Amino acid sequence: MPINRPLFTDSELQEAMDRKLHVRVFENDHMVVSKATVVRFTDSDVVMQSRVSDLAYYSRRSCQFFEVRS
Repeated sequence: MPINRPLFTDSELQEAMDRKLHVRVFENDHMVVSKATVVRFTDSDVVMQSRVSDLAYYSRRSCQFFEVRS
């Protein structure tokens, strides 16, 4: 069973980005992406990459981010 760790702070997002951890993104209580990595983040947005050419921008206010460990 996978373990989900919430990523709230800048340091947690930085660790996920540095270690290229798999992240799940939830918006309005629905999972919108699974197994993506953090490419970049700001105070308002997080840029995620799920495939080579697939980048997506998610709002830090409306989304929740979780590290996934199996």
